[in-house]
Amino acid sequence: MQLLSIHISSLPIEDPVLKFLIELIIILGAPLLLNKIKVPHLLGLLIAGALVGPNGLNLLSRDSSVVVTGTTGLLYIMFLAGLEIDMGDFKKNMGKSVTFTAYTFAVPFILGVLGGYYVLHFSMLTSVLFASLFSSHTLISYPLVSKLGISKNLSVNITVGGTMLTDVLSLLVLAVVVGMTQGEVNGAFWFQLGFSVLAFSLTVLLVFPIIGRWFFKKVDDKISQYIFVLVMIYLAAVLAELAGIEAIIGAFFAGLALNRLIPHTSALMNRVEFVGNAIFIPFFLISVGMLIDFTVFFKSLETLEVAAVMLVASIGGKYLAAVLTQKTFRLTKEEGMLIFGLSSASAAATLAAVMVGYNIIVSENANGETVRLLSEHVLNGSILLILISCTVSSFVSMASAQKIAAVDKEATASGINKETENILLAVNYEDTVEKMVNLSLLIKASHNRDRLFALNIINDEKNESSVKNAEKTLHTAVTTAAAADVQIQPLTRYDSDVASGISNVIKEQKITDLILGLQPGKGFTPSLVYNLTNAYLQNDNVNTLIYHSAQPISTIKKYLVLIPPRADKEPGFFQALLRVWNIGKTSGAVMAFYTSSQIIHIIERVAKKSNIELTLHPVEYWGEAEQIATKIAEDEGLIIFMARRGMASYFPRMGLLPDFLNEHALQNNFLLIYPFSQQTEDQTEKRSVSNHDDFVEISRMISKIFPA
Repeated sequence: MQLLSIHISSLPIEDPVLKFLIELIIILGAPLLLNKIKVPHLLGLLIAGALVGPNGLNLLSRDSSVVVTGTTGLLYIMFLAGLEIDMGDFKKNMGKSVTFTAYTFAVPFILGVLGGYYVLHFSMLTSVLFASLFSSHTLISYPLVSKLGISKNLSVNITVGGTMLTDVLSLLVLAVVVGMTQGEVNGAFWFQLGFSVLAFSLTVLLVFPIIGRWFFKKVDDKISQYIFVLVMIYLAAVLAELAGIEAIIGAFFAGLALNRLIPHTSALMNRVEFVGNAIFIPFFLISVGMLIDFTVFFKSLETLEVAAVMLVASIGGKYLAAVLTQKTFRLTKEEGMLIFGLSSASAAATLAAVMVGYNIIVSENANGETVRLLSEHVLNGSILLILISCTVSSFVSMASAQKIAAVDKEATASGINKETENILLAVNYEDTVEKMVNLSLLIKASHNRDRLFALNIINDEKNESSVKNAEKTLHTAVTTAAAADVQIQPLTRYDSDVASGISNVIKEQKITDLILGLQPGKGFTPSLVYNLTNAYLQNDNVNTLIYHSAQPISTIKKYLVLIPPRADKEPGFFQALLRVWNIGKTSGAVMAFYTSSQIIHIIERVAKKSNIELTLHPVEYWGEAEQIATKIAEDEGLIIFMARRGMASYFPRMGLLPDFLNEHALQNNFLLIYPFSQQTEDQTEKRSVSNHDDFVEISRMISKIFPA
């Protein structure tokens, strides 16, 4: 007790354990309390930070530990925005993001210049820097949107892309104004800035993926993989600062660079999101709250006048920009308001820019007082701007995001049947289990959290090694899926015949997809080929997938997808196609389709509704496809649509594919897909073309174009 009293005898509290306890209580309590009264917990963390900070009760100081974790939280928000963005949609909608950037940069900037020059009577140079504060914004409400599962919505995609561009433009204005005050804006200035930014961009976007792919191939340790991600975030941030731009741009670029290496359904993505949302991002919000000083608003009327102009220019300008974007691209009202909510927040980055202007001394007045580029009134006004803009952003983002999520949920519920997808992994070898689970996480529907099964067949119950092997492999499957917040149900079955045991489980659990794994380096064995033909494929009402993994699935850059002519006539073709589509959508890999012109036409129509990165190559003869498969390169995968005997797309050469793959593809990942060839009456009634929630639109489109 005596020791404790010594530590808290004066404020702010210096005891590290007690300081961290208070911060954790805030992080825990704010969401629990504020969710009950429908207030965004982000706002609660800001207010709590203001109350316990140096300008409030002075319980905690905004020391280096708070700054470091808070800075990490800000970098984390931008990194997640780049990591979670759909790269196909990002490239497709880049033009829309540029248009939004023009609106959200120009409108607040013009209002800021007019307000600064004509209302506040600043100099033109000061007015330009003053206006640049309102053009940029911080995605402080992005975690709310991500949590509701709408991070892939078009409005979010546009806003995230625009955020990067507006921040770069705002920082460019800052650099130019500062350079002009110091007389350094010349040809050398522009060359150095342009060269450093270009070098930074190429390094992060081109070199980082190479380093990441190499690391994830060589290192399996989960903790090391997560630490590697943190290293990449901070390394990109440091490189950005060396290039003369803000660290948050570096973090966003790091997210883009690692986007394809961390699948959205993977265990690593789950860890990245969990740690960020639980620790780093809340610390950032608390650290921003500690900057707020309510007393400054009562010290000077001029401060309130400056703050009023800042609020009108910033929040009013962002609202007008969001409305213009909504009207230009014919978005819904909720999507327009979501753009406004995400782009209306000004936070630590704005204050950092203000501090740069505040620290630049332009001259002295007649009284010998220093004249700063941005006055103390602007500094104090920015505090009020941070408080009100973050409040507006939190409320508007939560309200509009909830409405969009509710509409998506209703569409999902009407478009798919959650009972219909049951995926079975037939696991036997421990070294293939994690790879099979990772594949299942890519192809499953996002709503399917507990309808995955891992089966191990024991054909000799007296053999203790077989029993122990079963327990070990099933435990690996369960823990691997659990790391991605997915539940796998372990099944142990005693049966004298493995194929018979699998077939019985398929019937008992109403399995829709069966995944079989090949041992790395061994490929197809004669016994497997026999069982495949005479047993596994006899279950003609399930999709059967044969998977061989030579490297982590997240490190595959491109898939060659071979689809035989007339495959679209198979009953299970669209189910199989959507499984492949989900691999492309979730992993971000390029999907190169080699198939007939008729099927290419189908794929083109599907791609208009659900965009992935793909290339289309017409192939009318299967021999051409086989020649292409022999040229498969490193870090490429192979996906082949197969057919059961007697089906429309079956041809005799398919029987030679196992030997072909053993000879040409054992150094690569490959996946054979046998679409189901027959549906039960119950499946015909209930089983819809379903997959990831993003594919509700694709499902509806397919059902209209190709009615059953």
